[in-house]
Amino acid sequence: MATRRIERTQESRRLLVTAAAELFAEKGYRQTSFIDIADKAGISRGSIPWHFGNKLGLLEAVVDDQLQAVLTAFPPTAGDRPGDPLDQVTGFIRLPVTRLFITLLAEAVEVDSPIREHYARLHAALRQAVQARVPAQALPPGTTPEAFTVLLVGAVIGVHAQWRVAPEAVDLEAVRTTIRALLPVSLG
Repeated sequence: MATRRIERTQESRRLLVTAAAELFAEKGYRQTSFIDIADKAGISRGSIPWHFGNKLGLLEAVVDDQLQAVLTAFPPTAGDRPGDPLDQVTGFIRLPVTRLFITLLAEAVEVDSPIREHYARLHAALRQAVQARVPAQALPPGTTPEAFTVLLVGAVIGVHAQWRVAPEAVDLEAVRTTIRALLPVSLG
């Protein structure tokens, strides 16, 4: 009996996180209410504070869940050789889950934003995942892996935002090819 209750609890939690992620991506964090999330999940709105404490706790669960999706979106490496980071980030942009990151960015840049810290943590994990795949010896002299990663992640965020707003105007393959041509050395 206890096992069934644990399974129902885990399923309720998963449904709430999924519903919140979708609504945060559509409407933003501040414009999404407990009622919206509960209705979409098909679960009592009293379940949200029970599982997460408050809306910020739910956001943290969403960010953690989506962060895991991001980190697993990068394909596994072959042996000791990392995969091509440009191919990986191009694939990452195409994932439906990444729409959430663009929506939250607008709120996260505000100094008093309740999601700023969570978004900064998400960016740090993304930079770490990308940097782990960029061989330092592949970078031009005087370039640090940290600075290159910030540049690459920043470019990806900018391209991603443009593609989400006007996908017909942004050719992701052409952008990837252009970045590759601009890099003085091969990555991956």
